[in-house]
Amino acid sequence: MNLISKTPFGSISITSLKREFEFKAMRSSGAGGQHVNKVSSKVVATFNIQHSTLLTPEEKLILEEKLSRKITADGSISTHCDTSRSQHTNKEIATNALIEMIERAFRKPKPRKKTQPSVQAKKERQKTKQLHSEKKQLRNIRLTDLLK
Repeated sequence: MNLISKTPFGSISITSLKREFEFKAMRSSGAGGQHVNKVSSKVVATFNIQHSTLLTPEEKLILEEKLSRKITADGSISTHCDTSRSQHTNKEIATNALIEMIERAFRKPKPRKKTQPSVQAKKERQKTKQLHSEKKQLRNIRLTDLLK
């Protein structure tokens, strides 16, 4: 990951953003044998948007708007990871996922460029329409011949 995360109102250091994350370790679900009930390898990374000291009020509004489906009742977003058997690895993966989620919310979508179909594409479309029309007319002729 890069050292600086871009926002519409400036930049945020990812290392200082990581300091505002809260981590909780718990037992991972699924198979694991005898070792599974002893180790808490699953990690949940949480970031409370409203309590952040790094974000401006405008940035907080953008995050709340863009991540509205992922915000919990207490106003925080979270990710979890239990893919690895190592708590440290799971913490890194969950942290990176949370940072990526925040960065994606701040990205501006590229404006759509209006395009027009090419001359060749228009000709192909007209040709297929003509063939379809002829096929329908042939069916109609066969039906009228049968009715006579």
